Amino acid sequence: MNYWLIKSDPETYAFEDLCREGCTAWDGVRNFQARNNLAAMQVGDRCLVYHSQANPGVVGTARVVKAAYPDPKADDPRWVNVDVQAGEPLVRPVPLAELKAHPVLAQMVVVRQSRLSVSPVTPAEWKAVMGLAKKPRG
Repeated sequence: MNYWLIKSDPETYAFEDLCREGCTAWDGVRNFQARNNLAAMQVGDRCLVYHSQANPGVVGTARVVKAAYPDPKADDPRWVNVDVQAGEPLVRPVPLAELKAHPVLAQMVVVRQSRLSVSPVTPAEWKAVMGLAKKPRG
């Protein structure tokens, strides 16, 4: 199993939308590096769901339930989607500022390449984010 971070602007598609729908195609990705990351996802992989824009940070989890397939909205079959199923909301969101300040998370792809919408997460990063989500803000 691998870990990933998938970003969305909450005004466009919030984690709450995913929870309400249960499952969705993660579509509309038009960056080559992000597309390659989508193509590498496998069924069962876990995802951190990250809200961008006003209050950037990790807000919940999801699981890949369908591996990469051509995006039917794209003119080029090399653009792909995966289907993700809602996981759990975090006990508390982990803001970008905390990611940047944490010794394990400061090198996360989302910190170094903030515009990349789909990025890999190491097992150590996953564990650190889950740990931060359980701690009161201090």
